[in-house]
Amino acid sequence: MGETGKEWFSEAAFWERFAPVMFDPDRWAEVPAVADGIERLAGKAPGKNPAGRAGADRARSVPCALDLCCGTGRISIELALRGWQTVGVDITASYLAAARESADDEGVALELIEQDVRRFVRPAAFDVALNLYVSFGYFDNAADDALLARNALKSLRPHGCFIIETLGKEIAVREFTDGEWFERGGYTVLTEFSVVDSWAALRNRWILLKDGERFDRSFDQRLYSGTELRRLLLDAGFSSVELYGEWDGEPYDEKARVLIAVARV
Repeated sequence: MGETGKEWFSEAAFWERFAPVMFDPDRWAEVPAVADGIERLAGKAPGKNPAGRAGADRARSVPCALDLCCGTGRISIELALRGWQTVGVDITASYLAAARESADDEGVALELIEQDVRRFVRPAAFDVALNLYVSFGYFDNAADDALLARNALKSLRPHGCFIIETLGKEIAVREFTDGEWFERGGYTVLTEFSVVDSWAALRNRWILLKDGERFDRSFDQRLYSGTELRRLLLDAGFSSVELYGEWDGEPYDEKARVLIAVARV
């Protein structure tokens, strides 16, 4: 908690300052492959339903996605372009405004909701719930990670799934460095990393430098191994959990780039 009693991620200035660094062209270029992976792992995609349906039956055949921590709408918009009915939830108003503008430019409809994702539940409304781009594990209280999973489960229809993309503890250990610097989005970026509580979390310090200005923020990310994340999701009530190391379905092993968990209702 900060001095105001708010968790660090509720500070809009953080996200607005870091947006050019986090959402650089490389992050946008990977969107089609991520969306392909979502459809493949979920086993759902528009246009795979029997032809000839109309009215309410046809409406029910359109898959629905819930994008938790949707940010500027990277994945929400891509899914909408593919024919998904998509709802995005995020705490940062400026990100939602950017997502709405991009959706309008693309001519697709998005429902965007400004809300803490821990409080969002829409019972049995979605085929897929998503928490992507390493947005898991930032709450001060570890119990809130489980709360998010339980709420996602409540929001899913029968045979739905909750897909999490995060930094696995195994990957964090394998690739640990105490810091680096790079140029991105017009900023010089300095980073410092340290291990918290025997690898329970990773402390991040990011410093942005541009035109003589300095923006310095620190935060902790709770780390889960593959087995720990699977156990959290099973304890939340999901019937099964599959783990992958890449969006193309590669296994979560020593070569994994990310930790992708697919928890099924």
